[in-house]
Amino acid sequence: MSQRSFTIRALGEIALRCIDLESMVTFYRDVIGLEPLNDANNGCIVFLRIAEGFGGHTAVLALFRNDTEGAGQTRAGEVAPATGPGSSLHDIAFSLPWEEQDAVIAWYETLGREYHVETFDWEGWRGVFTFDPDGNTVELVAKDPGWAARSSAAPQSVSR
Repeated sequence: MSQRSFTIRALGEIALRCIDLESMVTFYRDVIGLEPLNDANNGCIVFLRIAEGFGGHTAVLALFRNDTEGAGQTRAGEVAPATGPGSSLHDIAFSLPWEEQDAVIAWYETLGREYHVETFDWEGWRGVFTFDPDGNTVELVAKDPGWAARSSAAPQSVSR
């Protein structure tokens, strides 16, 4: 095999086919805080800004109504997509500073949202997990700035 002459630098986009596009846009905009890049009320495809990205391509979350065809010859579906254990998607994780995770927990408490917190000692990460309206797991993850390798590899969990 030849030597590959390129290196991936960042995630450009993650696109989800939605069961309820309007509820998904509301969740990712109003609960998670992503900014729409196009008309959020177009009823078809909504792009939400995650971060600056790399090489001029903003990192985005694209929400598609499940019966909408997309770029890359992606075909529309007539049946609503599976979520949770029936989906190939395990979770969507967004990174944020460690210092902001307490604010996430307080925000979820204010909203009355179900969530749980897991620590991953093998890497020094802590994730605050919830579910979007379609049932996908959404994680807000941060690296503990004081982390030093620990012996336990099992995640520790706290739920509300």
